[in-house]
Amino acid sequence: MIETTHERSLANPSPAAARFYHALSRPVPIAIGCVVMLAGLGWIYLALLVSASRGGALGPGMGPIDWLREPGGIGTAGRALIDALCRPSLGQASAWGVEAGLVLVMWIAMTFAMMLPTAGPMIVTYAEIAETAARKGEHAVSPLVLTVGYVGVWLGFAGVATLVQAALTTLALLDPAMAAVNPLFSGAVFIGAGAYQFSALKHACVTRCQRPFPFFFANWSTEPRAILRLGVRQGLYCLGCCWAAMMVMFAVGVMNVVWMAGLGMIMAAEKLASTTRLSRIVGMVFIAIGTAFIITSVIAHWPVPPR
Repeated sequence: MIETTHERSLANPSPAAARFYHALSRPVPIAIGCVVMLAGLGWIYLALLVSASRGGALGPGMGPIDWLREPGGIGTAGRALIDALCRPSLGQASAWGVEAGLVLVMWIAMTFAMMLPTAGPMIVTYAEIAETAARKGEHAVSPLVLTVGYVGVWLGFAGVATLVQAALTTLALLDPAMAAVNPLFSGAVFIGAGAYQFSALKHACVTRCQRPFPFFFANWSTEPRAILRLGVRQGLYCLGCCWAAMMVMFAVGVMNVVWMAGLGMIMAAEKLASTTRLSRIVGMVFIAIGTAFIITSVIAHWPVPPR
């Protein structure tokens, strides 16, 4: 039998290829690569959204989206697709139409960008346990399975957030550009999110997120279905820890990138901390911001007596 060049290269890979195949077979690099790739895709899409809404700077008044939409760049259909994907807004359209689907894509990108980095330590912890098991010759399920379960929970959250945004837009609490129009509404959201930071559910969930090793060690399995369920459970703990902070985006503007990055860092810091003290501090700050929103609004609308 004649051995092909491809078969010979697989049987005797070059040193560089051997290192590449070895990295792919290790759970920790797979876990890190998965988190970086998905979070990066989320931030790239959000950057395109911001560029579409603000114009960017690839030229005089031209952003990357505007450059792609140039007549000499892509076709009419391509320009229409870019407009749709990068300028989602429920506007006056039906909450159940195509626009809602595009807003769902936006929320999925937000959850990838904001939540996957906070889940990195948890996923890497599982991968390290799996790698240790693999070195001992024991079977270990890929961390990709765990990540699928975790991501599935946040995809569900993205769907709920889309419905909430549609309802808030219908009630005229958000404008078509996804910004809050009522300071009292923004204040109430901040105060509600701050109060949740002191709840027993919040503290139970953040504690679970801070200590993933005992959870994985106690529930270890070599069955993919069981690991998928572990990913779902960790996703639910993360959801219980972070959903209220994510709702703050409705108060500050859904596409406020500064707040996205800030909240993402806060949620990551909460999970890396060893106590719930930071959660309480964040709660006090949220309540103070909400109170300031409400006081400012009341003062602005306080009737001025005629002179």
